[in-house]
Amino acid sequence: MKLASLKQGRDGQLVLVNSTMELYVSAASIAPTLQAALDNWANVKDQLQALSDQLDNGNLKGQPFDAAACASPLPRAYHWADGSAYVNHVELVRKARNATMPESFWTDPLIYQGGSDTFLGPREDISMATEDWGIDFEAEVAVIVDDVPMGVSAEDAQHHIKLLMLVNDVSLRNLIPGELAKGFGFYQAKPSSAFSPTAVTPDTLGDAWDGAKLHLPLRAVLNGDLVGQPNAGVDMTFDFGQLIAHAAKTRPLCAGTIIGSGTVSNLDRSNGSCCLAEVRMLETIAEGKPSTEFMRFGDRIQIAMLDAQGQDIFGEIDQQVVKLGL
Repeated sequence: MKLASLKQGRDGQLVLVNSTMELYVSAASIAPTLQAALDNWANVKDQLQALSDQLDNGNLKGQPFDAAACASPLPRAYHWADGSAYVNHVELVRKARNATMPESFWTDPLIYQGGSDTFLGPREDISMATEDWGIDFEAEVAVIVDDVPMGVSAEDAQHHIKLLMLVNDVSLRNLIPGELAKGFGFYQAKPSSAFSPTAVTPDTLGDAWDGAKLHLPLRAVLNGDLVGQPNAGVDMTFDFGQLIAHAAKTRPLCAGTIIGSGTVSNLDRSNGSCCLAEVRMLETIAEGKPSTEFMRFGDRIQIAMLDAQGQDIFGEIDQQVVKLGL
């Protein structure tokens, strides 16, 4: 089933969306918000599924679904942690800023905790004060979990995955080196992220979901041109079970915690890239310097994932970069 949050108040109104994302129906009688549903997932999942089935079977009249009316599935979350599961991407990006990569990065996952109080909707503009910050998109997959106990194993962590969605983890590349040089991590370099219009249950994905990885290409299109469509299930050094277990090593995770994969990246470079930093690094390796600019005001980024039949799964993230109006 597919769940979305229509813009309403701070936390949205929970709705169920049919499989073709043409119709929706309110789920407010079961749970007013997605967070409320996740807080009580074991008790409400079957009710939500029954309502979703009625909508898909045509036994329930739905209303026209418009992704522009949606906030992110969780308009704000208690916890948002983003990994770097595709280590070949990490290696390339670090080379771009002349930073060596420790060998431990291949065995010990990288995760940072990002701001989760002001997520952008899937059609909301990326507002920035200046282009000089090096505005970049990062196309990723994310999971939402229920309550995860501290010390959970990677295998058991997989059973806590309740929903999946797509992410545009906006990054300000020119601010990253200075922040990391302070030895205290990202803050200003990681503004509000945006998520796909819908979050879907793992069973919706069929054989493409193996319990820990999603084996489908993730498309990133900038100003109408395909930047890349690497397969999210290929070259993922750390799967979602491992990322969740890493995040829960010293603390439990509450229901509604979002864990991101990091930028999807394949060693087969013919599949392209899911961020401009990687494009620029590959240009530097090939030509001695980058030729692709970071995003400018007016640029449009579209992120989506299609199933084997060409059907859009999550709905598209479609954003424009605009100058911040003060």
